[in-house]
This record gives sequence, C-alpha cells and structure tokens, in this order.
Amino acid sequence: MGYLDDLPSMDLMRSEKMMLAQLIIPMESAYRAVFYLGQLGLIQFRDLNGKKSPFQRTFANQVKRFAEMSRKLRFFQEQIHKAGLVLTPTQASQSSHIDLKELEVRVAEHELELVEMNVMDEKLQHSYNELLEFKMVLLKAGDFLLPNESNSAARDTELDDNIHTSIDQSDTVSLLEQLEMQSETSNQYGVKFISGMICKSKVLSFERMLFRTTRGNMLFNHTPAEEQILDPVSNHMVEKAVFVVFFSGEQAGKKITKICDAFGANCYPVPEDPIKRRQITKEVLSRLSDLKTTLEAGLSHRDTALTSIGFQLTKWMNVVIREKAVYNILNMLNFDVTKKCLVGEGWFPVSAKAKIQEALQRATIDSNSQVGIIFHVMDSLESPPTFFRTSHFTRAYQEIVDAYGVAKYQEANPAVYTIVTFPFLFAVMFGDWGHGICLLLGAIFLITREKKLRSQKLGSFMELLYGGRYVLLLMSLFSIYCGLVYNEFFSVPFHIFGHSAYKCRDSTCSDARSVGLMKVGATYPFGVDPRWRGSRSELPFLNSLKMKMSILFGVAQMNLGIILSYFNARCTGNSLDIKYQFVPQILFLNSLFGYLSILIIVKWCTGSQADLYHVMIYMFLSPFQDLGENRLFSGQDTLQVILLFLAVVAVPWMLLPKPFILKRLRTERFQGRTYAIVGTSDEAEFPVQQHTEDFNFSEVFVHQMIHTIEFVLGSVSNTASYLRLWALSLAHSELSTVFYERVLLFSWGYDSFVIRLLGIAVFSFSTAFVLLMMETLSAFLHALRLHWVEFQNKFYSGDGYKFMPFSFHALTNTDE
Repeated sequence: MGYLDDLPSMDLMRSEKMMLAQLIIPMESAYRAVFYLGQLGLIQFRDLNGKKSPFQRTFANQVKRFAEMSRKLRFFQEQIHKAGLVLTPTQASQSSHIDLKELEVRVAEHELELVEMNVMDEKLQHSYNELLEFKMVLLKAGDFLLPNESNSAARDTELDDNIHTSIDQSDTVSLLEQLEMQSETSNQYGVKFISGMICKSKVLSFERMLFRTTRGNMLFNHTPAEEQILDPVSNHMVEKAVFVVFFSGEQAGKKITKICDAFGANCYPVPEDPIKRRQITKEVLSRLSDLKTTLEAGLSHRDTALTSIGFQLTKWMNVVIREKAVYNILNMLNFDVTKKCLVGEGWFPVSAKAKIQEALQRATIDSNSQVGIIFHVMDSLESPPTFFRTSHFTRAYQEIVDAYGVAKYQEANPAVYTIVTFPFLFAVMFGDWGHGICLLLGAIFLITREKKLRSQKLGSFMELLYGGRYVLLLMSLFSIYCGLVYNEFFSVPFHIFGHSAYKCRDSTCSDARSVGLMKVGATYPFGVDPRWRGSRSELPFLNSLKMKMSILFGVAQMNLGIILSYFNARCTGNSLDIKYQFVPQILFLNSLFGYLSILIIVKWCTGSQADLYHVMIYMFLSPFQDLGENRLFSGQDTLQVILLFLAVVAVPWMLLPKPFILKRLRTERFQGRTYAIVGTSDEAEFPVQQHTEDFNFSEVFVHQMIHTIEFVLGSVSNTASYLRLWALSLAHSELSTVFYERVLLFSWGYDSFVIRLLGIAVFSFSTAFVLLMMETLSAFLHALRLHWVEFQNKFYSGDGYKFMPFSFHALTNTDE
C-alpha cells in the first residue's frame, strides 16, 4: 500500500492545522497588541484566570465602566425605537477617532437629559390624561344625572311617597329594584354616586364584583369613552369606559372605593348641578389645550435630542463594544513574575503566524515600547480547536454537519461530500422537474437579492431560507435532474428524448385484462419510458427500480464513510484501527450488501429473471444449495460461500484482536517502570501507577464489543433505512398524481368556468403548500437523517469544538 503515500494530502478536507502560542506582552503594549489582534481576528485566547471571579480580575473596573456605557447606549436605542424614529445608515457618522473620556461624559449628559425629559413628559402626560378623563366623565356622567324636566316634579312627588317604604324594606328589597321604580334619587334621601373611568376590558368583571359586594344594592351605568387614552409607560393607546355607580350608605361607598382602587379605576367628583358641570368643563378644556401645547413642545425637543444622538449611536456602540471586548481579553491574560508583563496563550492557524507576528510588531512600534513582544509556539496535550474556512456557498453545508457535532481536530470533514450527496439524496425523494423548477425560481430570487436581504432584519422563516439559499439551489437542480430521470413534470410524463419503446397489448394499458407492455422499438434514451405511465405494470416497475436504486446509493455512501474512517486512522497514525476496524468492516459490508448491489447491476444488464430475495435468503439458510434458475453468472455458488465465510470471520476480527493488543502494548510500555531507582523517593511510583490505572481492559473490551454489535446490526438497519429514498419518492409521485388527476383533470371535465377556476385554485394551493412546502421539508429531514446516522456514524465522532477567534468583525451590536 505504499502508493497511498504518494496521494495528495487531504488538507482541504480537514480542519486547518493549529498551533498554540504564548505571548509575553509588556504592559505599555498590551492594549494595542490585543486591539490589533482583534482587528486581525485570527487567534483564540485561552482564559488563564479561570479560577478568578470577574470582579477579582485586573481590568474589572474598565470592563464595568464600558458595561455601564453600553447600558446607556442601549437605553438611547430603546428610546429611539420607542419614539418611532428611523435613521438611515447614511446618517451615521464614520469618524475614525473618538476620545473615550469625552464620549463617557457626553453619554452621561445625554442620559441625564433624557431621563429628566422622560420624567417631565410622564408627569405632563399623566396630568393630561387625568384632565382628559375628567372631561369625558363630566360629559358622559352628566347624561346619567341630568333629569327630564317635564317629569321632574312627578318623580319628586313619587320619591317623597315611597322613601319611607324603601327604608323600611331595605332588608328584604334590593336598592336596584327600588331604583328601577325610581328614575332619580337625591343625596338628601341617602342615595349617592361615584363616577370615573376604567379600562374597557375590565368593565364586566368590575360590575360583577360591585354587584356581589353590595349584594345588588347599587345601580351601575357605563358607556365607552369617545377617545383613547395614551399609557405613558407602555406608549400604547388604551380603550376606556365612563361609569357611574349609584349606592346608599357610607359602608357601601367605602367598599366601592376600594374596589375601584383594586381595578385601577380613576374616580372623579362630578357635581349634580348642570351649571357647575358646564363651568368645570370649560376650565378643564382650557387647561387641556395648554397642556397639549406643552406636551407637543416637550416631545419635539426630545425627538430633536434623540435624532442628534441617533446620528452617532452606531459608531458609539461599536467603539464601546470593541473597548469592552479588548479589556475582557486582557482579563484572560496573567501577570508574569515581575508584574511588568502580561502572559497570554492562544490557538491560531499555522497560515496566520506571519500576520500575527506583524500585528504584534506594529503594536510594539505604535506604543513606543522599548521591549518587544515575545511570541513563541508551545506544545500542548489539549486537542486544538477545529477551523474550516467557508464561503457563502459552503457555509450552509458546514452548518448542517456542525448541527450534529463539530469535527475533531484534523478529522475528515463530511461537509465536503455533503455538498453533493445531501441535495442528491433529497432529489431522489423529491424527483419532479416541475417542482424542481419552482424551487429553482425561489433559490434564484434569494441569490439575486442576496445583498439587499443581508442588510434587512428577516423573520425566523425567511432567515432560514436565506441562510440555505445555496442548498436550495443545488436541491432544485438535482430535483430537475431526477425528475427528468423519473420523467415526471407535476406527475405528467413527456416524450422529451424521443418516442416510447413500448406499446400496450390492448386498447387501454390500465385494463385489468392487460398483462403489461410489449417492446416494439429501441430503448428510451434517457430516464423512464413515458409509456409506463398509467399501465398496469407501472407500480411494480417503478417500485422495483426505485427500491434497487436506494440500495445502491445507500451501500455506496456507507462504503464512502468506511473509507473515510481509513483516512482518519492514517491521519492519526492508528494502525490498529486500519487492521482491526477498517478492514473487517469493509469486508463485512461488501460481503453481504456489496454483493447484493453487484447482483442488482448484473440483473439489470443481463435482463435475468432471477429472484434476488431467494438468492440472499438462501445464502444464509442453505449456502451450498444449487441456485438453479436464480444463478446470474458462473461461479456464483462458490463466490457466495466465500463471501459468507468472510462476513462470519469479520465479526470476531472486529471484536477480539484490538482489546488484547492494546493490553499487551500497555503492559510492554510500563514493564519494569513500577520499581524506583535506588536512592530515589517513593513518590516516583505514583505517576506510573496513575497511568496504569487509566487503562481498564474490561472497559475497553466492552466498548469494542458494543462497537462491533452496533456495526453488524447497523449494517442491516442502515441499508434498510436507505429504502426511505424509495418510499418518499413513491409517496411524492403518487400524491402529485392524485392532485393532478383527482383535482385538476376532474374539474376540467366540467363545462363550467367557475368549477375549472376552482379546480386550478385547489391544485395550485395543494401543489404550493403540500408538495412544495411539506414534502420539501419531509425530504430535507430524511436526507438529514441519512447523513447524520447512516453516513457519518461510520467515521465521524463530532466531539470537537469550534475555533472562535477574538475578532471585531464577529462582534454584534449587542453587548454580550
């Protein structure tokens, strides 16, 4: 296998090589060094002060200072959003230098000014709301209190006649029944009222509580307010209602007042005299006009102040977040022995070494330091972070893989293969070139408007589509290709590549008396012959075709996964995994399912009528039995016995050798080291004992046994799992056929424009929402499962961690 050493390296398919560096930075250069490294964005710092709390670190005061400034800037942002001001990006200044002390003073002054204006506006708004509510109560409550002059004398006489009777019967007859007989009451007879305003949504529960508390001895009237009231806290308009409660007795009045306070109702005194009400109303209207003018002037002044702040807000927030991030990184560094230098450690790509050294040298020059920054590479037992350079095209595929787990350092990257295999397996399940064109139009729309959509704030669904726009593009292209192979355009076949090679045996291919099609010409040049559509043999033929295709694709992808495990073992120099894991796995899988794939291809090429089910079943039950009519090629009987033998041998090959070899190697490595040299202390034994205790043979053997059982059973279950490609493809095709025949063609059979239009609408709706949305999501999830479970479990551990460099570019406008 020496020729494999001449193969090109897989650096493009693995994470970049990383190094661990130690930085010794003089105090006068520390800030600039970290700042320049943040601009570069190619080093991930390690926290050397992990045992210290944030308040015990060196630059805690600076971090606290910028955190407070960030809070104030977020307050400005909230106020601008609350005021409804929209500032275009061109309004923000792009000045390069900002004096931080001056910025801190300006931010504090602006905050104090805004807080004072908000407090004053809230007070004025509260006063305005009270006067506005008082005005509406005076106008509305007066309608309940104003007597009808033509009947006032008669009502007064009736009240005088019945007042004593009402008092005597107060224990047995409710006041509500008395007031229903009396249209007006008077305070001199003990009947009073409370008027005010309450939220419209609380009116029913408010009335119910009043009725229960007073036991029905009250009369409640209410009417919706003509104007909505602005809530100064939430800045939303609130609908309210004017109410008047008539009652009798001091205790009832106290209870009603408490209920009003509990429900947040505002009570206002309303005189019974109409003349006094008109005078108070005039005074209220005059004060309302003055307050409205004052409020408008205050809001205009506040909007002017917020606009001036908003021009600089983006720049200020970026500066503050960068400064806070720099001091957070400085808090991760440690002091050296002299307390004059800061010591830091960080991971960086090997290719970025020259750029990092250049940035550190520039920091030394700009800070006028007499001592340069020391930068040297360290060795580490810790696993480095994983770093893949991605583009706009490959980022979505890398995210699909990372959602399962981040690759270990230098582990083979499944995303390279996922770029092709994921959209292809999706298309196998979704194959319809009409539906594929619809997906392609959506992908082209997202790609052509990429720059515009990137600058907009998208919803969760649109953000998901935008992030996967290139995935959608390849999915649509492969769907068009598979749709041409299946010859389906919204489930309708077309003679695109020539004439059919078959014809029906009788007048109709779907007749129960028909035994299928007969071949009369040359084979259809590309894809499925359109004549199969509607024939009696359609389902058996397509089922057989798609089921066998699914097995071929599945076995091919699982073999790819096992081959990648070989390259992982070569990369780490683990010869045991190659000899006792890769070799038996590849033998076991291909002795059974690789052999099945070969039989499928041979049967297609030869046109044999052999029963592959019978061949595979009796390969295990009767391996020496003559195949007879099911023989596809000479020597097949002997080959089956050899393959079955290899499959049986591969199981103990995977299970037994590796644990015992590891045990022997471990014993040889530490043999003779448990004895201390004469004259040395007994402590020399302790590290050796600790290493020997790390290896537990029983645990290693159980782990290997679990891995073996998982692979053997998984080979069967994973192959069967790929049959979902057949099932989903069949379901998509049949569902599309149902919508076409039972909706569109059925409605087209009526000579009615309305029914035809309704049929087109139902067909379009079902195609868009069922086939293009639900079926797309279903096929996407099944393709995702095939990659995560059936493909990646052959070689991918996914227990690494991402390379997260300190970068200003990666910082958002949110202070994290």
